[in-house]
Amino acid sequence: MTAVSLSRVGPRARRRPGAQPVEYNLLLTATLCLLAFGVVMVFSASSTTSLLGKSGDSAYYLKRTLLFGVGGLLAMRVMSLRGARLVRPLTPLLLGASFLGLLAVLVPGIGVSANGAQRWIGVGLFQVQPSEFAKLALVLYGATLLADRPRMTRDIRGLIPYLSAVALACMLMVVEPDLGTAIVVCLATCALLVAAGVKIRHLMLLAGAIGFVLLLAIVIEPYRMQRLTGFVHPTGDPGGAGFQAIQAKIALGSGGIFGVGLGQSLQKAFYLPEAHTDMIAAVVGEELGLVGISMLVGLFGLFGYAGLRTAQRARDRYGKLLAAGLTSLILVQGIVNLFAVLGLAPLTGVPLPFVSYGNSSLLVMLAATGLLLNIARGGEAAVTARRRQGAARLRVIDGSRARTSATARPARGRSVSRSAKSRHSRGRDRGARRAGARGRRRASG
Repeated sequence: MTAVSLSRVGPRARRRPGAQPVEYNLLLTATLCLLAFGVVMVFSASSTTSLLGKSGDSAYYLKRTLLFGVGGLLAMRVMSLRGARLVRPLTPLLLGASFLGLLAVLVPGIGVSANGAQRWIGVGLFQVQPSEFAKLALVLYGATLLADRPRMTRDIRGLIPYLSAVALACMLMVVEPDLGTAIVVCLATCALLVAAGVKIRHLMLLAGAIGFVLLLAIVIEPYRMQRLTGFVHPTGDPGGAGFQAIQAKIALGSGGIFGVGLGQSLQKAFYLPEAHTDMIAAVVGEELGLVGISMLVGLFGLFGYAGLRTAQRARDRYGKLLAAGLTSLILVQGIVNLFAVLGLAPLTGVPLPFVSYGNSSLLVMLAATGLLLNIARGGEAAVTARRRQGAARLRVIDGSRARTSATARPARGRSVSRSAKSRHSRGRDRGARRAGARGRRRASG
């Protein structure tokens, strides 16, 4: 093999057997670090309130997080091995089950209410949130539909089946009410359509429609208007709509650069509502300071880079769209949560992926990560195979050139010898003519 073909193969093709691609390792590292970070912070943020309110057990939420974390890791492992092949044919079934769950939440006696919202279904000792599973099912459905029918992205009418499913799911979420999850679904849908190559004017039309519906949903509900007012002017109602935003700012300001110390937060003790769920980033900022928040943002950035890199290197269109959709779903949810805690967006009640307490959210996020790992492994295999094919073609070309050169050398040698012989014969003829001319001159003299 020549130097050219070696450069085409590259170091990845010479990776030792059994080694995983870089994207796989980055995804796994970021996920496990976020999960470990979340386990520690859930215990820190919930120990005081659970000690006083959950039968005196300070580790109540920690135990449940560990239980569902182990279940989520098992789901991630299964998805990483057989994920894409397993879920693609089951996508219609998963989507239908998600819609049934969203409808069942609204049925009295089945749905469980908490904090003025009816978002859960009681399953034994645990509660399941169907909207979390619906997010994953919608991404699977969108990736399947857009991969099987690539021409549907050319016309807005071709997107009607997918957009109808998204609109119906979001409508059911808003009725619960769960506007935050509906916003995450809409933003992830737009990201998936961008990856699918939908025209810009169609995306702008869709964004305008989403904005109008979102504004309408805020206006018709007084409590949503209060949240928006609390975001714009929190000090106008410090004991009501602006209370949570103000307490989050106090927590972040108290932490400074290095924080007050792990477990030493004061805001989590009944000052910061839902400290272990959607406001856990505020506890991170108070206890670990700017350094802790930066670590959190850095891990999500690493996850996003690896996920988008996985989408870029996927072996087929389905893998590309699924990886882009899942990465966008997790990143969008993280951005919405962090923006709300930092005071850059209204509070929505959306949990922070892998970090906040939430059984259904943790299961879904880890299962989605397993699918990403499966695509990363398959994408690397496809890239390596393409490089090996290119190297094989270069070897064939180099071999043919070598054979051509080898066969050309003897012919060139023969042509050189023939030309030398012809020059020698011409020289002898000239010598004979000169000798004949000298003989004739002597005879005449």
